[in-house]
Amino acid sequence: MPNSEVSMGRSDDRDIRRRQIAAALLRVAGAKGLHAATMRAVAAEAGVSLHLVQHYFETKEQLMLFALRHLAERMATRIKEDLGALGAAPAPRQVIETVLTRALPTDEESRVFHLVYTSYAMLAVTDAALRHQPFLAAPDAMERFVAEQVRLAQESGDMPRGVDPALTAAALVAMSAGLGTSVLLGQRSAEDALTVIRQTLGGPAPDAATGA
Repeated sequence: MPNSEVSMGRSDDRDIRRRQIAAALLRVAGAKGLHAATMRAVAAEAGVSLHLVQHYFETKEQLMLFALRHLAERMATRIKEDLGALGAAPAPRQVIETVLTRALPTDEESRVFHLVYTSYAMLAVTDAALRHQPFLAAPDAMERFVAEQVRLAQESGDMPRGVDPALTAAALVAMSAGLGTSVLLGQRSAEDALTVIRQTLGGPAPDAATGA
């Protein structure tokens, strides 16, 4: 086998192992909180030695950032799938609702994402190194995307023209994040949070029987 193929195989194996370890961190964090996801706890959850975890990730910060990027990529994929299910030319307001709804903790994967992201953001408040990681730029990208959809909705007459798209997007994304936290805390159900989003956008509330 050529050396390039051997190197590629080793690279693939390394990536698979790193993703397995990252998945173990997310399981620990989802069950006990990010503070409980020590290198030793992650190793135990993954069924590997602490030495092996440290072989792939020298520090917990490296492991945490890799896991967060992996989780963010997965959530981005789910958003793309949701948008694809809307059809060829969905209404901009429908696109906005879909994106904001996906940010809610409506299932285990999105619950873990919201929990881990919020925990990480709280750590970043007092840690400048964490605060400057690219992962925390995700809300900015979402705001820009939503702002463009607001602008398109204004052009189609589906949203009022007298509001600033960027400010409206900032308010909507912040609202969605706050609603997600309130769902995690048990303040309201995911269905109630969805009702808030839909009514804020001027759409109908979910059907009481189906939640859709």
